[in-house]
Amino acid sequence: MTIRVHQKIKDVNAKGEEKERIQIFEGMVLKHKGGSGATATVTVRKISSGVGVEKIFPLHLPAITKVEKIKQASVRRSKLYYLRTFKKKLKEKTL
Repeated sequence: MTIRVHQKIKDVNAKGEEKERIQIFEGMVLKHKGGSGATATVTVRKISSGVGVEKIFPLHLPAITKVEKIKQASVRRSKLYYLRTFKKKLKEKTL
């Protein structure tokens, strides 16, 4: 599944003023852990400038404003660690 995670980030400029903005991280879900409980996390991977970047998002974090589902692929495994070295395209399911 390809998702887009909207996360609030606080920036501090040179004058010391804080600004809050929303940063979007879009990538493929490698694993989902914890069900729907308080400790549920999602590991998302994207390729940025030719380098793989993975982030672990706690789903119940107050800084996460929205999680959008973009694409769904048909896979046979729950943990998709093989996608780190996988070069082929996945078959897409209709939403």
